Amino acid sequence: MTALKRYNWSLSDLYVGKSTFLKFFLLFGIVVIAVVFIWYTFNVIDHLQEDTRAQVEKYVQLWQLAANSPTSGSELQFIFNEIIVKATFPIIVLDDRKEPLYWRNIRGITADDTTHSTRLKLKEIVGRMQKNNGEYPLYFGEGYVNYFYYGDSEVINQLKMMPFIEIGIVLAFMLVGIIGFQNIRRSEERHIWVGMAKETAHQLGTPISSLMGWLEMLEAEKKTAEGIDEKPSVLTETMENMQVDIARLQKVAKRFSMIGSIPELETADLNRVVGEVIVYYRRRLPFQGKGIQLNFTPGEIPAVPLNPELFSWVLENMVKNSLEAVDSKAGRVEIATGLSHDKKGVVIELKDNGRGISNAAARKIFRAGFTTKKRGWGLGLTLVKRIVEEYHVGRVWLKMSRPGETIFEIILPVEKKR
Repeated sequence: MTALKRYNWSLSDLYVGKSTFLKFFLLFGIVVIAVVFIWYTFNVIDHLQEDTRAQVEKYVQLWQLAANSPTSGSELQFIFNEIIVKATFPIIVLDDRKEPLYWRNIRGITADDTTHSTRLKLKEIVGRMQKNNGEYPLYFGEGYVNYFYYGDSEVINQLKMMPFIEIGIVLAFMLVGIIGFQNIRRSEERHIWVGMAKETAHQLGTPISSLMGWLEMLEAEKKTAEGIDEKPSVLTETMENMQVDIARLQKVAKRFSMIGSIPELETADLNRVVGEVIVYYRRRLPFQGKGIQLNFTPGEIPAVPLNPELFSWVLENMVKNSLEAVDSKAGRVEIATGLSHDKKGVVIELKDNGRGISNAAARKIFRAGFTTKKRGWGLGLTLVKRIVEEYHVGRVWLKMSRPGETIFEIILPVEKKR
């Protein structure tokens, strides 16, 4: 039994540990892929820039040759038209006063645009070119100098963006994968829940039917005994208690049979449902502790769409948790109902003066399999969340918790959302 308890307690921690390891593994993989992409791409860019620099030096030499060569024929024109003019990278040439004289392949600026604003923009671009790639003087005759500047080609600029595009694509795929994994996991959990619930309902059905048969036999025996002895017997009290417990078992079986199917909601009095749960647990308070107080303050609220069977299960789970958290001699559990501030919902507030819930546990209390108790599978609050949020289109959350005061709130819509 001790080993089973220890296993139940560590089941959630084991799952969370595996999930955390997977997340860190995926993050580490993304970092490694990003580093490899960036290193490889910028290594290629460095080689391309070196090749471009070598070409620029040859262009400058050819330009210098074309400017100072005594040749003035088709050879010179060929050099200028086929080699210099057809450069694929951005080029700007300044005159001896550092004014733009010639430019090509500048994004957004044509070669024949000579407006003042264009010249100012060209000077700004020259500043960046000089900082990145340096300055190449062009000498013409004696003392006349032009200045040659160049920038990275469009291919290099596109390559610089490639690592970030690739990382973005990888991150997008990883995000889709994580979301898909979580959806698959939730789907598997739901199938397990449904299977467990249906099997529980089936298993409860057999002994309930048997008990009802035995109860009928006892009823017949009781009538025979009453004909002989008019005094009430222990048999009568026993049968009444059995009838109450059988009705309770039937209710539990019905609840489990509803899991996995869409329950029918009916307009119901929430205060009545809460009141029935309070009465049920007050009968059992002597077993929890004679000093525990369980109070209910009903508010003026409208009827809400509700499945009483399932929602009473919600309340029973939450009241049970509170009763187990408070002191047996001075425990206090209080439930109150009322309208939300916007008048669109009904609020159920459950407060206790128990030991409280730690911040670390508060983030996990609605997670399947998580429990701080020595006994239990950690399914109660998970059921609560599913019944409230999926079946009743409401919301349940831990409003606050500290030693001596813990508050849970449930809000249900006054009208069912479409």
